[in-house]
Amino acid sequence: MDGAPDTPPEGADAKDAAIRSGSKSFALAARLFDPATRDLVWDLYTWCRHCDDVVDGQVLGHGRTALTDLDARMASLRAGTASAFDGTAGDRGPFAALGRVVAATALPRVFADDHLAGFAMDTDGRRYETLDDTLDYAYHVAGVVGLMMAWVMGVRDRAVLCRASDLGLAFQLSNIARDVGDDLAAGRLYLPARWLREAGVTLTGGTPLDPASAAAVAPVVARLLTDAERYYDSAWHGVAHLPGRSAWAVATARLVYRDIGRAVACRGAEAWTSRTTVGTAQKLARLGQAGIATAWMKTLGDRTAPPRTGLFTPSTIGMVG
Repeated sequence: MDGAPDTPPEGADAKDAAIRSGSKSFALAARLFDPATRDLVWDLYTWCRHCDDVVDGQVLGHGRTALTDLDARMASLRAGTASAFDGTAGDRGPFAALGRVVAATALPRVFADDHLAGFAMDTDGRRYETLDDTLDYAYHVAGVVGLMMAWVMGVRDRAVLCRASDLGLAFQLSNIARDVGDDLAAGRLYLPARWLREAGVTLTGGTPLDPASAAAVAPVVARLLTDAERYYDSAWHGVAHLPGRSAWAVATARLVYRDIGRAVACRGAEAWTSRTTVGTAQKLARLGQAGIATAWMKTLGDRTAPPRTGLFTPSTIGMVG
């Protein structure tokens, strides 16, 4: 598609580089999967990353540019995605990568359609009035990715799939909190507008987040991150139902992304003066912690999960089975 970001070269090394460039926090966890699962996870990530880049005018998550052909870009993504499901995507590129996932796992088409609907929310300029609106967006851009990743790992149980969606939602709420400044400058705002009004905060899309606004918005972001904790807690109860190495990988990613949100909350108004990250030493510590916790959960832990009372449940779950 004209104007779309270049597609990275294929091959395991190239896909590994794409993950490391596009999501450093996920890259460490991805190395823990068994080879067959890792290849499919990389393929799914390649398609997800490409869709995100096309809509944002980026390359591997970097260098966002203003776009004027969003409708054409969405049409191209829908057509390419359809080719992955009908077997006409060829053997290269992000849609071929998705096609390999479909062929290997019978990935439900509704998951991919839900994900594309999330990108359409951005291209259509959707506004988010309530927390439920924000959660609906978070599901479509990240919760459903959790569903797809769990499906690739062999999960078919609806209750466990719900926990996978919870983890994706938690990740996205952390991302929204971390990226308030960047998103605002790009004309996007995902914080619930009702919460902002209640806090007396006025934010104007397309402008930088000034210090006074950052101080005012920090409590709203802390409130969002408090809600994210409920989803991180719920997601843990799905980990024990994953295969061993997959469970370790997911548990590691859960801890690292949770650390990002907690760091944003701790930084307060300073959270958007520079990007909040988790250092390598802390990631490695979380990797070890996740390994121990996962081993305990899978061998000695109580797998009886508490109910997901009050948590967002995608209607898509009812269409799988």
